[in-house]
Amino acid sequence: MAKIQQLKEAIEEADAVVIGAGAGLSTSAGFVYTGERFSKYFGDFTEKYGFEDMYSGGFYPFDSLEEYWGYWSRYIYINRYMNAPKPVYENLLRLVQEKDYFVLTTNVDHCFQKAGFDKHRMFYTQGDYGLWQCSRPCHHETYDNRKIVEKMVEAQGYTVAADGTLLAPQRAALKMTVPSELVPHCPKCGAPMTMNLRADSTFVEDDGWHKAASRYDDFIRRHQGMKVLFLELGVGYNTPGIIKYPFWQMTAGNPKAVYACINYRDAACPTELQNQAICIEGDFERL
Repeated sequence: MAKIQQLKEAIEEADAVVIGAGAGLSTSAGFVYTGERFSKYFGDFTEKYGFEDMYSGGFYPFDSLEEYWGYWSRYIYINRYMNAPKPVYENLLRLVQEKDYFVLTTNVDHCFQKAGFDKHRMFYTQGDYGLWQCSRPCHHETYDNRKIVEKMVEAQGYTVAADGTLLAPQRAALKMTVPSELVPHCPKCGAPMTMNLRADSTFVEDDGWHKAASRYDDFIRRHQGMKVLFLELGVGYNTPGIIKYPFWQMTAGNPKAVYACINYRDAACPTELQNQAICIEGDFERL
């Protein structure tokens, strides 16, 4: 409890708050990729192919683009266009909404924006489930996919409810493919479209990505030497060079800065930062 109170005071006293969010924050909000949530939307794929989590299914070599997009349209819809089951992001917004804040995240589910965070104060470094790009890529533009994704899930037998959730018929009535006319192709070269997710060198950093990167850089520059709280939430060690290590470096370079880390298992910092750090092991939902 002492550390939680210390964190609250750090938020109140900060001139600016930089939120660095990883997958653990969305997991805390209920966006899990296994178990009951996976079975609810992908049980038919498990019966046919045997994989038991969304991540594994995302790499499965489906026989056709129609089935590939049958899987991915469900994946996109529930993780990008449905609200998170728990109000973790909304609670976070209440903590920082009166502060000068910026969000840096490796998450691609847009939970921050859906919760009401200012879209001009966010930098999604690794892409967006809501965007497609050319798979080659022949050009550096991305395309909003919501309307087509809704058509895809409806073509499989789902109904999009008024609150945005998916209502499914009996499993026997579900289709695992989408009509060929809904399979997306690049409007410039005709190649298949793919997700705008950073997986290799084909990831497209579009104009919106570069503008967000510039806004983040400008935010950091404008607050150099001020009381900045670097608030790291649910960040692991898959890509520590994006959030974790830079937060450590910027805290070390600013004696007025505070580094705070909330993580279920990996709440730690270098010894050199202990006097400027607040490390809390636990689930953000319960704090």
